[in-house]
Amino acid sequence: MQFSGHSNRLILLAEDDIDDQELLENAFSEIDPTWQLVCIPNGRKFVKYLESIEDKALPALMILDYNIPELTGVEIVEELNDQSRYLGIPKIIWSTSSSPVFKARSIELGVVDYITKPSDLASFLTIAKYMLSFVKES
Repeated sequence: MQFSGHSNRLILLAEDDIDDQELLENAFSEIDPTWQLVCIPNGRKFVKYLESIEDKALPALMILDYNIPELTGVEIVEELNDQSRYLGIPKIIWSTSSSPVFKARSIELGVVDYITKPSDLASFLTIAKYMLSFVKES
């Protein structure tokens, strides 16, 4: 499923693990350096950041760690689902856990996928390409 086109080349990442942030940032940069990845290590700050930006500056993609401080990735999605301005933005939950319960809950809330974080560097590039497949550029 692809979503409506975005001219903004912004990916918003809710992630508190510095290593995962850097690995994902490097992967997106290698795929296409025009993508900008903004990392926010806290769920509550992630939502506040989104609320502070104009509609035209909204990200083309949101990647949410399942377990981050203050609001989990799932809790972020629950909050965003109440506001129509975020409905057209693909959201991906990713986690170190491969729990089918976590995945089912995430998909139930409308995320495009639940991805288990890779354990090797090469897989970050593959996963980043897959994540970008949900973004339709205008």
